[in-house]
Amino acid sequence: MTTPSYPPKPSPGDRIAVISPSTALPGLLPLPYELGLERLRKEYGLEPVEYPTTRKMGSTPRERADDIHAAFADPTIKAVIASIGGDDQITVLPLLDRELIRANPKPFFGYSDNTNLLAYLWNAGIVGYHGGTVMCEFGRPGAMDPLTAKSLRAALFTSGPYELRPADRFRDVDGPWDDPATFDSEPPTEPGTGWTWHRPDQVVEAPSWGGNIEILSWLLMADREIARDPSVYDGHVLFLETSEDMPKANDVFWILRSMGERGLLQRFPALVMGRPKAWSFEQPNDAEARARYVREQHEAVLRAVDIYAPDMMVVFDVDLGHTDPQLVIPYGGTIRVDGPARRITVTY
Repeated sequence: MTTPSYPPKPSPGDRIAVISPSTALPGLLPLPYELGLERLRKEYGLEPVEYPTTRKMGSTPRERADDIHAAFADPTIKAVIASIGGDDQITVLPLLDRELIRANPKPFFGYSDNTNLLAYLWNAGIVGYHGGTVMCEFGRPGAMDPLTAKSLRAALFTSGPYELRPADRFRDVDGPWDDPATFDSEPPTEPGTGWTWHRPDQVVEAPSWGGNIEILSWLLMADREIARDPSVYDGHVLFLETSEDMPKANDVFWILRSMGERGLLQRFPALVMGRPKAWSFEQPNDAEARARYVREQHEAVLRAVDIYAPDMMVVFDVDLGHTDPQLVIPYGGTIRVDGPARRITVTY
């Protein structure tokens, strides 16, 4: 495995593919989706191109694989963006043509269940972009968060270093996407907590690997897209995050323990951990319960790290993954984690 390379970037005016490799929620909840398309056009100057399954709920894995192939093979398409995540993209992976995709490298943006495709691209030698779905980030109620918008613009259009910064304020509580009133105003936010550093006594600069921890656990169980030889990941920067399903602290520990038992966790000298989503419609936690959830997840991560990777530097509550604002992480691209300076810089 060689270090993934960066695909060519789009420019304003270019056509970009909008696909639903997991769930076609645009067909069920059009309000954030249409808003996201409008912002892609008006604020980013891009022309979104939809594919047959983009709004088709219940599409088959084969149909979604066909859309992925069509998006990458079309020379007029300069980037590919997922509408949203889901929970069964793993069934699409065996149907993909790696040589077709490798021969037509393009920036792909997505996270959550799209960790599947990001890991696939990593193995194809292509840097992907963990973040920036149409419905969640581009379709945010009221306006795009400035931190998100700036990161996405840099990741889409530029190449080179980009310093990540902690959010002054963040949002954890969501409004219903089927209610037009949700999109009439800015969502409520609360003061940011900054990043928490553990063993910040080193500087690590290396390609990244990781994504959503629940999806990685499924890939491990299915033996897909994760190298059997863990030395492939030696020296890389691991980045992880959890979803709105809000896995319990013990579940997070057990996944990391399994990675450690496989000889995988200890390969990474640094871990960048996303701010956990601590509220959902199924679990509408109050402030105290949300703080407890975050604290227990931190403790679970450190418990696993202390056992399997006692020298690992860890940064908690970085604004990546299922959080708002959201910073884009180049999947396979370079991350510099500077512990003494308390700084994180990515290369887009």
